[in-house]
Amino acid sequence: MIPYILMAVLFLVLAILAALESSFASLGVLPWFSGMVWLRVHLITLGALTQIIFGMLPILTAIRQQQARPKIRWDIWLTLNAGILSLLVGIPLVSRVPIIVGGTLVFIATTLLMFQLAAMRSSAPTKKSDQLLSGIGRKFYLAGLFYFLLGILIGTGLWNGWMTPLGVIGNGKEVHIHANSWGMMSLVFTGLLVDLYPVWTGRALAYPKSVAAIFWMMFFGAFGLIFGPWLANTYLLVPGLVLHLAATIGLLVNVIRPIWGDKPAWTAGVYHLILSYFWILAPIAMAPFVLFNVPGLPGPAIEASAPQALIYGWVLQFGFAIIPYFVARTLMPNQPAKLGGTWLSLLFVNLGGIFLWASIFVSSAQATLHGIAYLLWVIAMLPVGLQLWRMVHDGVASIEENAALIGRV
Repeated sequence: MIPYILMAVLFLVLAILAALESSFASLGVLPWFSGMVWLRVHLITLGALTQIIFGMLPILTAIRQQQARPKIRWDIWLTLNAGILSLLVGIPLVSRVPIIVGGTLVFIATTLLMFQLAAMRSSAPTKKSDQLLSGIGRKFYLAGLFYFLLGILIGTGLWNGWMTPLGVIGNGKEVHIHANSWGMMSLVFTGLLVDLYPVWTGRALAYPKSVAAIFWMMFFGAFGLIFGPWLANTYLLVPGLVLHLAATIGLLVNVIRPIWGDKPAWTAGVYHLILSYFWILAPIAMAPFVLFNVPGLPGPAIEASAPQALIYGWVLQFGFAIIPYFVARTLMPNQPAKLGGTWLSLLFVNLGGIFLWASIFVSSAQATLHGIAYLLWVIAMLPVGLQLWRMVHDGVASIEENAALIGRV
C-alpha cells in the first residue's frame, strides 16, 4: 500500500500546481496552456484517487471476506503507474502513441485488479445481519471497475478516432465522463461507504437491507447514463438518470439519518463526505434542462464546465476525507485513523464549486469567476496536503527508525 500512497501524494501535489496554473491563466497572470483541462482532471481521478482505490480495495475486500491481508501486487502497481505517466505525457501533447500505450496499460492493470478481487471469496459462513462482514462492498468495487474499463476504452478512443468503430453515435466525451463518474467513482465510493461507514461513525447504516437495491439502481443507472449518450438514445439516458438519482438519495438517507442531531459526529471529514454529494446532484438536476434545450440556459457552458465542478466538488472533496484516513491507517497502524479534511478545506472547496457554477451563468465575468474558483480549490487542498505531508513524514521516519534498530541488532 505504501507505494500507492506515495504516488497519491505526488499526484495531489501536481493537482495543486495544475489548479493554481488554471487560476492564474483565467485571471490573466499566466498564458493559457492547451491540454491542461484534461490533465488537471486526470491528476485527481487517474492520479490521487485511483492510487488509493487500487491500493485499498484488495485490503478491504480481504478483511470483509475474512482472508489474510494480501501482499502488494507489483505487476498491478507498475502497470497502472506506467500507464498513468504515459497518459500524463500524451494528453497535454495530444499525442496518439503515449495515449494508446497509457490507456492499454491502465486497462490491463484494472483487469488484473478485478481478477484479484473476484478471487477473494470467503469460505466462512456469514450472518446476513452482519453489515461489516457481508462483503457487499466488493460488488460495488467490481461493478465500478467494469465501468472504468469502458471509460478507459472510450477515453483512449477519443484521441484516436475510435468513436465510429466503437459504435458511439452520440457525444464520446460525455460517455467517457459518465463512465468514470457515474460508473466507476459512484459505485466505488458507495462501496467504501457501505464497508466503512460503521468504522467512521460507530453506527450502522440506517437501512442496511436497502443496500442491495441501491447497488442495482446505481448499476443500471450508470448503464443508462453511459449507453444513452453512447447510442444517442434518451430512452436509456433518462431512466438511467432517474435510477442513479434515486440510488444516490437512498445512499444519503442511509448515511445522514443515523447521525442526524448528533453534533459531535459531524466532523469536518463527515461533512466532506456528505456535502460532496451536493456537487453530483447539481449536474443531475440540470441534466434534463440541458437535454431538452430549455431556452435561456447556457447548455454548452454547462456541459463544458460542470464536469470540473463535479471533479473538484465531489471526487476531490470525497478524497479529502478518505485519502488521509487510508494514509494514516497504513503508515501509522498503532494510532486511530480519522477521516481527513479541516473546516478550512470544507469551506473553500465548496466555495470553489459555487464560483465555478457562477462562472457558467455570469458570462460577463466568466474568466474572473473561473479563476477565483480554482484559487479557492488550491487553498482548500493546502491543509489536506499538509495533513498528508505530516503523516507521510512521521510514517516514513518511524519505518526508518525501526529499520535502524533492526540493523543495530
